[in-house]
Amino acid sequence: MNNKYIIIGGSAGSFQAVTSILSSLPKTYKNPIFLCLHRLKHVRSGFVEALSIKSKLPVVEPRDKEHIKQGYIYLAPANYHMYIELGNYVSLSIEESVNHSRPSIDLSFFSAAYSLKSKLIGIVLSGANKDGAEGLRRIKDAGGTAIVQDPEECQVKTMTTAAIKSTKVDHIFNTKQIIEYLLKLHNY
Repeated sequence: MNNKYIIIGGSAGSFQAVTSILSSLPKTYKNPIFLCLHRLKHVRSGFVEALSIKSKLPVVEPRDKEHIKQGYIYLAPANYHMYIELGNYVSLSIEESVNHSRPSIDLSFFSAAYSLKSKLIGIVLSGANKDGAEGLRRIKDAGGTAIVQDPEECQVKTMTTAAIKSTKVDHIFNTKQIIEYLLKLHNY
């Protein structure tokens, strides 16, 4: 494994891109993936199951203080902020919403940037607010890689456009290019 971690943030219109990405990764894919997706606060089931149908890798909603394992996809639970902590574990919080969102993409990205630095690849997908833009800038500032879904492909381009304005991103990719990039990590 090349010691890379992937964190993906998305909101309105991102589900199709997420399922395309997950369905394209082989079951031998080792890089841990964190998904911070805006979702309905009070719907506690069904989302993991929907992603699991598409993914060859295990998709889990982590418990607080859960150790991060290779080859797992960690989905921020509904109505919880998800942090990636020093010591290679996930923590959860019910602090106030940020950017009208819990989980907040920015908070997940901030913590991942702080703890993983250059080992981190941040990806911002389609969405209807600016959550994730500042977080992607922090990932880039910490030495990580910043990727944004091509706004022209997005159902709602507010989130991706804000991320592009916030930082000098490394790549603006359509979904197919994001998949190709992630697969190259697997074959590194």
